[in-house]
Amino acid sequence: MITLLAFIAAIAILVVIHEMGHYWVARLCGVKVLRFSVGFGKTIYTKRFANSETDWVISAIPLGGYVKMLDEREGKVAAHELHLAFNRKPVLQRMAIVVAGPVANLLLAILLFWALFIYGVPSLKPMLGKVLPNTPAATASLQAQETIVSINEQAIPSWEQVSWVLLDLALQGATEARIEARTAQGEIVRHALNLKALTPDDMDENFLHSLGLQPYQPLVRPVIGKLVEGGVAQRAGLLPNDKVLRVDSQSIEDWKDLVKAVRGHPGQLLKLEIERSDTLRVVNLTPEATSEANITVGKIGVAPYIDRREFDALLTIVRYAPLAAFGHAVRKTWEIAKMSLKSLGKMVIGEMSLKNLSGPITIADYAGQSAQMGMVAYLNFLALISISLGVLNLLPIPLLDGGHLLYYMAELIKGSPMSEKAWGAGQKIGIVLLVTLMALALFNDFSRVF
Repeated sequence: MITLLAFIAAIAILVVIHEMGHYWVARLCGVKVLRFSVGFGKTIYTKRFANSETDWVISAIPLGGYVKMLDEREGKVAAHELHLAFNRKPVLQRMAIVVAGPVANLLLAILLFWALFIYGVPSLKPMLGKVLPNTPAATASLQAQETIVSINEQAIPSWEQVSWVLLDLALQGATEARIEARTAQGEIVRHALNLKALTPDDMDENFLHSLGLQPYQPLVRPVIGKLVEGGVAQRAGLLPNDKVLRVDSQSIEDWKDLVKAVRGHPGQLLKLEIERSDTLRVVNLTPEATSEANITVGKIGVAPYIDRREFDALLTIVRYAPLAAFGHAVRKTWEIAKMSLKSLGKMVIGEMSLKNLSGPITIADYAGQSAQMGMVAYLNFLALISISLGVLNLLPIPLLDGGHLLYYMAELIKGSPMSEKAWGAGQKIGIVLLVTLMALALFNDFSRVF
């Protein structure tokens, strides 16, 4: 329910902002707006305010919206209202009305990032975890617990920024990233990270893993924190604060070792040697066999004890004064928009996997996850999706704002409107492209889920 409500709220906000951009610029240009609809399909609610000529509508399918303007191409217009028709306006005004929607989305992202940077965004410090062997990071001699200070002389305040900057460099075709880092002893060291080894399949959400980079995480000790009521572990006599030393005589160094031992022995008796109040004990139990992703694994119903102080020490608050925050908000919006366009371009020419396309299911999942993490995470998610919506609508695809903009630019150059035949052909091409894009995005969604 949280996921569904968070998704609907996000779509409603983004659609209202987008269409409001079209609406306000249309009104400024003297165009009569007949309908402002949030959603498509059957009308659920409609309202017309006093002294207004616009019907404000909520429709049944909450996956978009539209602003319907007075236009001779869509119906007969009374002679006394011809000056209010969209198609009668100068081409520059029509272009301004069309581009106002995507621009409104980009302005929303700037506003949200600005507010977040003033408030302060909790972020993970850019400290390296274990560097994976036989990777570009290992070749560059990067070491665990080094904190990245800058990449190509750009300051790096958080782990998220590490990801954005390196991804941007990779999309630009850069062959190397110059990394300045600070060791655990405070010494400044420099590394040259080779980006040439990245393949199109590597350019996904885990591309840092392909480079051998991962954030530092404190060691989670094999100490019992919580037990599932009536679970295998509780029935066997395990208690909170029990420390697992060995499983079937194999030493357990951290929680991952315990998880591996339990998951690998579904339905098989295990002997756990534990330490409880400085006393050694032996507990025998049989992990419950559970099906997970088409494989059978063992579970005993325990969670680790987490020392919050260790994890909190890895967090930093990225915060700026109002004026500086605005500059960072504009820069971040521009960087993300630019990166989105580069990614789309790379997908078109085959240099980046089409698996990176996401549809409504993935967006809804991220909406739910961010909403459960708190308002800061949700607003950050909203800003990112708003940028994506703005960029997508500016693509030169008929039916999208960018497609209309392309037609009006052609009209501006040739001095006369495009023919009805050209508009009709463009719409057919646009429908095919958008349906194909949506089908691919949905396929990727279902692939991730199942």
